[in-house]
Amino acid sequence: MDIKYLGHSAFEISTNNHKILIDPFLVCAPNYKPEGVTDIFVTHGHGDHLGSAIEISKRTGAKITAVFELANYCAKKGASTIDMGLGSWREYEWGSAILVPAFHSSTTPDGQYAGCPCGVVIKADDKTIYHAGDTCLNNEMKMIGEVYSPDIVMLPIGGKYTMDIEHSVIASEWLGASTIIPMHYNTFDAIKVDIEEFSRQIREVGKFPLILPIAS
Repeated sequence: MDIKYLGHSAFEISTNNHKILIDPFLVCAPNYKPEGVTDIFVTHGHGDHLGSAIEISKRTGAKITAVFELANYCAKKGASTIDMGLGSWREYEWGSAILVPAFHSSTTPDGQYAGCPCGVVIKADDKTIYHAGDTCLNNEMKMIGEVYSPDIVMLPIGGKYTMDIEHSVIASEWLGASTIIPMHYNTFDAIKVDIEEFSRQIREVGKFPLILPIAS
């Protein structure tokens, strides 16, 4: 398995001859080439998470997995989609995934209601990855840690619209994962943080901060 950080909350996960995108807002990686992408997960409808998902789907045939309302929105724009609710596994050629709660809001760039925001748990290559989406610290993370036992978690740390460093450290303890990847920080001034402070605090609770460079 290979994980590439594409900036903000966007990631590419390569596994079993498949490429999976999550929240492909690509302003930080404008030269990214989506060829070979087979699946796209979008955690909610805000433009900095929906990003280029529809365009990539139309270009490559990759299917967008999202909650019912957001999947329908994407389908009406010409994308290939898979609609899901929260709380049940779906099988893919590369593994399986489940949508889990996030505490945020969700509208499309043109102001339409996009269903409930979510995170996603992905199982592939004997690893479990949890991408939290945009969220505050919440008790659901205790359940996710207990039931899904993620190996790697991707947590927002920028504050203002999501949890901040302090709360991401608490989340990392609740989730039980050993490796913590920060996201949703330093894209714009409102979410500027000191990434070294994040690293220090995460190490203090016995976790490994995996601070990925933005892929060129």
